[in-house]
Amino acid sequence: MLTLDHTMMRVEDLEASLDWYQDYLDYEEKGRWEADTFTNVFLGPEDVHEEGALLELTYNHDGRSYTHGDAWGHIAVRVEDVYDAYEELMDAGVEDYRDPDSCGGSYAFVKDPDGHEVEIVERDHGAKWSLDHTMLRVEDADQAIGWYTRKLDYEMFRRSEHSSFALYFLKPRDAADEAMSVELTYNYDGRSYDMGDAWGHVAVRTEDLNDTWEALMQRNAEDYRDPESCDDRYAFTKTPQGHEVEIVRE
Repeated sequence: MLTLDHTMMRVEDLEASLDWYQDYLDYEEKGRWEADTFTNVFLGPEDVHEEGALLELTYNHDGRSYTHGDAWGHIAVRVEDVYDAYEELMDAGVEDYRDPDSCGGSYAFVKDPDGHEVEIVERDHGAKWSLDHTMLRVEDADQAIGWYTRKLDYEMFRRSEHSSFALYFLKPRDAADEAMSVELTYNYDGRSYDMGDAWGHVAVRTEDLNDTWEALMQRNAEDYRDPESCDDRYAFTKTPQGHEVEIVRE
């Protein structure tokens, strides 16, 4: 079962980003990897579920800036009451972006210091502010759904069809409610998307990296960065849309 492990986003000011997530979402640092040219920091709620996902912030030391594109949409975090949560963030000093009333009363949005959108959704499960889903925009819904179901053995557990777009939520079969899902957004107007570089990847975890990689290759997943090229610590494939998917050891 390839449970979603984390979502990676690139940031331009690591300390500002850490302060934002720690101060406003009560995240704590779960792990850190310091390399010569970059730093990775993993964050999540104190009581994150064992199948819950973390947020990975990547800071490159060369001072580069990033473009967001529009192929990545947002991360979403869970709360019991969206109005109470949004008011809490506003009182703490978070910039007003899309309040619950502007979103029909069922969700809201804020932005982190780098402009990554964070959706606030009401859920009756999971730790407060824990990651609920990561939204990706796709140009071919049937192809994208097929990729996740065939390559990763995911299943669709929620869908929402509207007049101009559709939303599809997928995660592993038998995954806990608290596990993060992917939300595939398909707009009916045939638009195309720019990947940008402010978002990095979603990651799935496995007990056996090489066996999982072999299974992905047998299912015709893209051979992007195999385990050997990553020192047998992780690997990467890509969806048909070009979103990177990392495979990491548990």
